[in-house]
Amino acid sequence: MKRLLFMIFVMTLFLTACGEDIETNMSEDVQDFEFTTQDNETLSLNDLKGEWWIADFIFTNCTTVCLPMTSNMSELQNKMKEENLDARLVSFSVDPDDDTPEVLKEYAKSYQADFSNWSFLTGYDFQTIKEFSIKSFRSIVESPPEGSDQVTHGTSFFLVNPKGKVIKRYSGIESKEMDNIIQDFKTVLK
Repeated sequence: MKRLLFMIFVMTLFLTACGEDIETNMSEDVQDFEFTTQDNETLSLNDLKGEWWIADFIFTNCTTVCLPMTSNMSELQNKMKEENLDARLVSFSVDPDDDTPEVLKEYAKSYQADFSNWSFLTGYDFQTIKEFSIKSFRSIVESPPEGSDQVTHGTSFFLVNPKGKVIKRYSGIESKEMDNIIQDFKTVLK
């Protein structure tokens, strides 16, 4: 019995040391991708392997949910700097026809984005990002309704582990959730 308890204790320590001692609510593998950044460079899933990252889906001419989402991502980036937390932020455009790298860069600058760890991605067609969002993140993306230019998309932020697996979903429109993300980063990164 002592040997069993000792093994459980050792395994608990090992799992805690591996950095995934947080409550999760998802388990989806991110599909392989290679997209274009705001700097006209490529960023791929392979480039992010070995790192923790937060993903979201936005577009630059959004008139509703993207404004608080991008503000919250900017707040998250600032809090990560304050806490010295080394992770990445990745915002995928759901309007790739309009969101060129140049447009994304200007949009990002308006939110004081630091491109050293926050990338804005485009360089694919609408169907690609729609399928990628649904298959990798279980997050809806739909074409604008008739007479509108507003893409329908999810409002979540997603925590992706160093193996490329989505392990947690957070509300991207509630600013209090940024503190929860910071707490989870503190747990997995320390």
